[in-house]
Amino acid sequence: MAKGTGLLLLISILSAQDPTLLQVRVIEGDRAVYPIGSRATRGITIQVTDELGKPAEAASVSFRLPDEGPSGTFSTGSKTEIVTTRADGRASVWGMQWNRTAGSFDIRITAVKGQTRAGTICPQFLSDSPAASARIGGRGGHKWLWISIALAGAAAGGVFASGLISKKAGSVSSSDIPGLTIGTPTIILGRP
Repeated sequence: MAKGTGLLLLISILSAQDPTLLQVRVIEGDRAVYPIGSRATRGITIQVTDELGKPAEAASVSFRLPDEGPSGTFSTGSKTEIVTTRADGRASVWGMQWNRTAGSFDIRITAVKGQTRAGTICPQFLSDSPAASARIGGRGGHKWLWISIALAGAAAGGVFASGLISKKAGSVSSSDIPGLTIGTPTIILGRP
């Protein structure tokens, strides 16, 4: 056997072995808040890596919901969903149907590759508050917050510019700028 061939064989054998350490990290869905009785519109995505930080492909990942209290079922109707990681080491579940019990709970996540195991939890919260549906991205999530802020800034800039144009000379004081009120909560620019 040639010297180079033996080295390639050794590298091939070592790379085919199971990892000695797995790490599980929640990438998306950690600490989400959902309205009670709703269906999850976003999922939970985790990434499994080996001892070198490389993605662990084909690891078996179990997502487990609590049997009692705030909880739900996966799209299969079960409390447990098992998924295999892709080449990037990621696995996802989504479409959970939440029950009608408000409160916090943990989804237990366990990854297995060969004889190596690792786990983590993903905290979740079910709320009976109407604001919960807006908080978890109902109809655009934070996008509408940023659009509202941009519109408020543009409106304030327009009011300020019109005050500057209407002045023939001198400086503009804050008392020269009319107040601007935008929905709930009330934001007032200038004097009230």
